Amino acid sequence: MTPGSGGATQEEMAPLDQAPTPVHPRVYGAPWARARFGAEADRCFAALHRCDPLADAVVEALAASAGSPGHLDLPALWRAWSEGGEALAKVGNAAGLSEAAAATLGALFAETSTLPEWAASLDTSSARRLFERVGIAGGLTLALRCLPGGYLAPAGNKALAFSGRLREQAPRRLAETTRFVAAVCEPGGLEPGAEGWVITLHVRIMHAQVRHLVRASGRWDAAAWAEPINQHDMLATMLLFSEVFIGGVERMGFVVAPEEAEAWVALWRLAAWLMGTEAALLPRDFAHAQALRLLIEDTQGPGDADSRALAEALVGGRSPVDRSAASPRGARAWVVRHAGEQLAQLRGAFATGLCRFLMGERAAAGLGLGPTPVFDSIFASVPALIGSFERARTLVPALEDEARRRGAAYWRWVVDASLAGVPASFERPARLGAR
Repeated sequence: MTPGSGGATQEEMAPLDQAPTPVHPRVYGAPWARARFGAEADRCFAALHRCDPLADAVVEALAASAGSPGHLDLPALWRAWSEGGEALAKVGNAAGLSEAAAATLGALFAETSTLPEWAASLDTSSARRLFERVGIAGGLTLALRCLPGGYLAPAGNKALAFSGRLREQAPRRLAETTRFVAAVCEPGGLEPGAEGWVITLHVRIMHAQVRHLVRASGRWDAAAWAEPINQHDMLATMLLFSEVFIGGVERMGFVVAPEEAEAWVALWRLAAWLMGTEAALLPRDFAHAQALRLLIEDTQGPGDADSRALAEALVGGRSPVDRSAASPRGARAWVVRHAGEQLAQLRGAFATGLCRFLMGERAAAGLGLGPTPVFDSIFASVPALIGSFERARTLVPALEDEARRRGAAYWRWVVDASLAGVPASFERPARLGAR
């Protein structure tokens, strides 16, 4: 997660091996955390040992079902479940699912089709207003603050590093993540059967599949990293999409009204619950989310080699031009290669500079992102520019309407452009990536 300015000192950040009650070795600075957060710290630490039994049962049943497809038609299966057990069994059988696999999916639908009572009071209009108003700045914050914030955790990043989804398929994963966020933020997007609800369940099953694969690989070191994609790390992910996102757009100069911040956190609280995060771990409000973020980021330890590799895959900077011996030669080919290299370096410097600006130098150092003097200077002026518009927006309502219109258009465009005509499928990975 994105480090803040406070927290444990270097001495306190040493791994803990003696404590009042056992704490997993991946936890740093536990005495500081317990002194500051009390029982909250122990709840978070205990969550390192728990995952998502229901989603894991779905994946185990799918693995035992020889004909199960990589992509599940969850809308069709959910509609069949809504009609009754026999309909689900019939549709599941036609899709190549065993009776056990269909039954476990039915249990997942049963758990997630009745939303918790607190979801009835969600202020989705305020969350949607913020989503539209920040527009492209929100997309950049998502890509260059929220996602890399998750890479900093040296144990929490291991499942992603093993999956290979960012090193090998960085653009595709970013595109699918953008599609996911946009669907969650649609009016009614998390209602049972809605696209955001469906995608959230796909992501939940995909996470369980990664757990299944890394455990089966024999390469997962639970003694060093705790359980893969555990409840603690699922909570951390929710905070990246909620509280950390708010901090990013505020750093850019946007003014986030209290009701918008509360609505945004509440929206992602529901998304996290649908994704299998235990309700007792989730933040009650924005202030609680801030406290949980500080607790997690200051007990996760410094970034490691995987943190830096994931960040490099994200910001790019390498030329996509073919440099093999079989590539075209001659003056024209040299110009094309040289131009491609220069453009890639410029794009990488831009992304690096913006990531450094959004995350801060301490976090950027943990990701191995060094200074980019030109872009560092440019981005330092962004808050003043956006702040000026924000002051004008409060005086002229038409400016907010126009910002929302343009922001909504941006989100539609970026989803379509990044997916490049290939729908986001959120398939369960069949194998782990190279590492």
